[in-house]
Amino acid sequence: MTVTKRDFLRSAVAGGGALMLGARGATAQTSDPVRVVDTHTHWYPAEWVELVKAEGPAHGARIGSNERGAVTFAVPGLTAEFRPNYVDLASRIAAMDADGIAVQVLSLMAPMVYWAPAAFALKLSQTFNDAAAAAHHAYPDRFVALAMVPMHEPTLALEELQRAAKLPGLRGVMMATAINGKNLDEKQFFRVYAKLEELGWPMFTHPIGALGGDRMARYYLRNLLGNPIEIGVAGYSLILGGVLDTFPKLEVMLPRAGGNVPWGIGRLDRTVERMPELAKANRPATQYLRRFYYDSIIESPEILTSLIQLVGADRVLFGTDYASPMRDKNPTAFIRNLAQVSPADRNLILGGNAARLFRL
Repeated sequence: MTVTKRDFLRSAVAGGGALMLGARGATAQTSDPVRVVDTHTHWYPAEWVELVKAEGPAHGARIGSNERGAVTFAVPGLTAEFRPNYVDLASRIAAMDADGIAVQVLSLMAPMVYWAPAAFALKLSQTFNDAAAAAHHAYPDRFVALAMVPMHEPTLALEELQRAAKLPGLRGVMMATAINGKNLDEKQFFRVYAKLEELGWPMFTHPIGALGGDRMARYYLRNLLGNPIEIGVAGYSLILGGVLDTFPKLEVMLPRAGGNVPWGIGRLDRTVERMPELAKANRPATQYLRRFYYDSIIESPEILTSLIQLVGADRVLFGTDYASPMRDKNPTAFIRNLAQVSPADRNLILGGNAARLFRL
């Protein structure tokens, strides 16, 4: 059956181991059932979709639907597509219950808001943040959210961040790995970082447009390789640009087990050692690895176990990428089956770390 855009929006509104890897500085009670927290999920509020539909075309945005019943977006430089379960909260809760997930951290995904001019980007951000607060109010034990702010307009971003901080259920900020072609170490963003540090809010930096031209268009390479590289550019920019030194209490979340951040860190150290003029960082890059949180979306138990050994179990967060069709069919089992990770550390990853980070 074909789902029309009107049907889609109507339904959305209605839904309205042996290796004991000690977690440095964290504790877990393995005798109690862990409250599983999914820190990497994406949500498009129906109100946000309606706003793009109504006012987006004046700013170059197009919204429609395809033969599979998915909503399609096209904005300057970006396209996106998502099915109704990206919007509908009722089906989301049913999926959470089926997977044994107690809490989701909601965040906006591509195209985010940076494509829009200042006033409209602010309106889009406010609409998402208000809807996220409403979702938390309706289901306070199931949802918290990462705020969206118009980072390409830092004065407005700071204004909206200050407003969003007063809304119930908002616990951090979602941010692209680059803001309209600018890396995250640009000084224009520092006021926002300062406010995040003051609030104790983490920022989650996520790709919305992967690096690479036509060579990356085939074989899904923009996602398979382009996105991990994007995450690496964001992480290395925050290290080398001195952001993590300037804001020593700023918490940063990286998806996909950190992209290529942890795995290229040794070469980064050697490069800075040979060419120290490259970096504004005060310490070798490897010493910043524990400044990041890393989600568990890597599909390989061996690689995830290596990441836990490298950065500590207390810096790894459970995530699923809900509602992506690429997500693991048994996400909590993936963590519980890490045979070389202790039960206490598995519980930290499944929910203990997120409870601390998001004040749950």
